Amino acid sequence: MKLRIHVEHWLGRHPLVMTLWASTAAFVSYFCMYMYRKPFTAATYDDWTLWDMDYKILLVIAQVIGYAISKFIGIRFISGLDGSKRNLYFIGLISFSFASLLGFMWAPYPYGLVWLFLNGLPLGLIWGIVFQYLEGRRITEILTVILSANFILSSGVAKSIGQYLIQSGITETSMPAVIGLIFFPIMLISVWMLSCIPVPNSEDIRLRAPRQPMDAHQRRELIKNYRPILILFVVIYITLTMIRDIRDNFGVEIWSELGFSQNTSIYTTTEIPATILILLILGLMFLIKDNRKALNINMLLTLSGSLMLLVTTILFSIGSISPVWWMVFSGCGLFIPYIIYNGLIFDRFIAAFRITGNVGFLMYMADAFGYLGSVGIMLFKNFGNADISWLSFYVTLSLVVGTLCVGLIVLTYFVVNRKYKSSSELSSSKEIHVYEQYAKI
Repeated sequence: MKLRIHVEHWLGRHPLVMTLWASTAAFVSYFCMYMYRKPFTAATYDDWTLWDMDYKILLVIAQVIGYAISKFIGIRFISGLDGSKRNLYFIGLISFSFASLLGFMWAPYPYGLVWLFLNGLPLGLIWGIVFQYLEGRRITEILTVILSANFILSSGVAKSIGQYLIQSGITETSMPAVIGLIFFPIMLISVWMLSCIPVPNSEDIRLRAPRQPMDAHQRRELIKNYRPILILFVVIYITLTMIRDIRDNFGVEIWSELGFSQNTSIYTTTEIPATILILLILGLMFLIKDNRKALNINMLLTLSGSLMLLVTTILFSIGSISPVWWMVFSGCGLFIPYIIYNGLIFDRFIAAFRITGNVGFLMYMADAFGYLGSVGIMLFKNFGNADISWLSFYVTLSLVVGTLCVGLIVLTYFVVNRKYKSSSELSSSKEIHVYEQYAKI
């Protein structure tokens, strides 16, 4: 305890060191979460079917349903979390998830479905716990993009490790628990590092608005006052989550159809360029102090990413670019808006409109419906398009999502700025009214 307090005070006096410490702690802690969530997708379970469905699809759906339920729980739990026991919640949730992987290892077929449902149930709350340490700061963009690099990099690393262990003789059902055991001590260290991060200082609060737990009344008021914007935010996030989950959970199958079934490093190496590019682009957003301008730029970057996803998929479809470059560039086009909508745009939205609350509420509201959409698209693939390969399905989904996001983000841009204009006019009229009342006195 004394060591943690000493480190916290020392970090508070050294901003650069604090930035490096916080970004490392956030990245590693969330990286560890991926080592409990994603390794099972490295296996294909080729010989197993249930209810005329591929067993892997059922495993993915079971875990995502648990994950989606935790997102609905998080709307209230994360938005109202005061932060005093965040580290204990983190360790407890990961421990429950690891115990579920042990159950998955020992359970006979097909009861692994139950254990993967339980595995996903606590993991959806981890992002909100980690992000509470990062939001409302001048450097939130830097910390968030490093945290969000996990969306691109960590799943590929988990698949590469999983494939290596399978090829080394570890069974497909034992491999996830083995990886979880390896990363448990690393998780404990990263959580302690998170607990040492100082709270936002007065300058952070002045520039980004104070962040505080929200009660039910505050949540209702926020939805009431910003309903059209929030609906558009959520719909965009649903489309991005659907395609991201297909790419993530069935990346092994997609790469195999592209001719890279024996290259276990392909899942990681092709995501590194996207990770570096996104870190550079989004990390520099912290230099923009004007929250309204930053919010608009985030929307324009979302538009650019959506266009990149759409155009590169068209080029791949007509044979103008190679499969590897298509996966790299379409990955950039997907993950730029996906990372923006995983905290950055909500953080600037709160700051621009000086909203009383926190990112956790907005993020978990979007996430909950996003993962419902993810389950829906997998069921649609299995029951409506079972004969279509994962590669063909992903190509079609890329075209649809790219087109939808382009239209939706243009609409969002105009709705947000109209709301900002009306809010500014209302604020000005209140100031004039107060001045007139004072003048009469």
